[in-house]
Amino acid sequence: MQKIKLHPSLPDFSRLVYGAWRMSDDVDNAPKDALAKIHAVLDVGITTFDHADIYGDYSCETLFGKALRLDPSIKDRIQIVTKCDIMLKSEKYPERHFKHYDTSPAHIKASVDASLARLGVDVIDVLLLHRPDPFMDAAATGACLDELVKVGKIRAAGVSNFMPHDWNLLQANMKTPLVTNQLEISLLARHPFTDGTLSQAQQLKAPPMAWSPLGGGSLFTDETHADRLRPALHRIAVHNGVMIDAVAVAWLLAHPARILPVMGTNNLERISKLGDAFKVDMPRETWFELLELARGHEVA
Repeated sequence: MQKIKLHPSLPDFSRLVYGAWRMSDDVDNAPKDALAKIHAVLDVGITTFDHADIYGDYSCETLFGKALRLDPSIKDRIQIVTKCDIMLKSEKYPERHFKHYDTSPAHIKASVDASLARLGVDVIDVLLLHRPDPFMDAAATGACLDELVKVGKIRAAGVSNFMPHDWNLLQANMKTPLVTNQLEISLLARHPFTDGTLSQAQQLKAPPMAWSPLGGGSLFTDETHADRLRPALHRIAVHNGVMIDAVAVAWLLAHPARILPVMGTNNLERISKLGDAFKVDMPRETWFELLELARGHEVA
């Protein structure tokens, strides 16, 4: 598994990230089953795990933490990414009447403390703001993130779903660097290639993460896209001895922005094949062939 530096102050991250948002979807939610998934992920060389406080209606971090308590040695082998600022309407928070965002220092600090307790770890490697908050006090939020780094509760901060202007506003109010922007990027979600977010990532040498790198599965099920893309994906997959989802991930890995795809599955067999994307040869012309098929027209 390839490793990558998000920033010199951070440990190496695995180039593929395991997304834990579905970890509590299994019926029994047994920590031993979660631990089996974690071991399967580690077996393919993935050491970076992506969380958010809201995943599984605020249950995934807790389940992951229970699994780690069954094998504490894992803590020294992994990197933890988690997110905060989305306030869901939930039976666990009956006082909330509307879904909203909260990037206030009080909420961010409380969320970090809660995530540390649920996960059972001493430090979060990267804390992401989950969504850009139109009500954010950038000076207060930036100072809060700096303080969390200074006191050692997080090693670094980043963002998710931020446009360049959102990133620039927050970074201008921070002393420590933002290290990544987690974006929706796939053959179906191509806007980061042209809206400035990947250009900014390369300029700042801040490798981005890609959530939903397979388009939530619609890349293979939506008739319009499947009919156009599937023959080429199948041809490339056969040539490289992999499944077609590995080709779609390899398309992201090939980009010079050094994208880290976030992969999520509870299927142990699929987990065992996540690393197959590195087996795929993706020359420039093939990359543009898939882009053309995804767009439905050639480049100008």
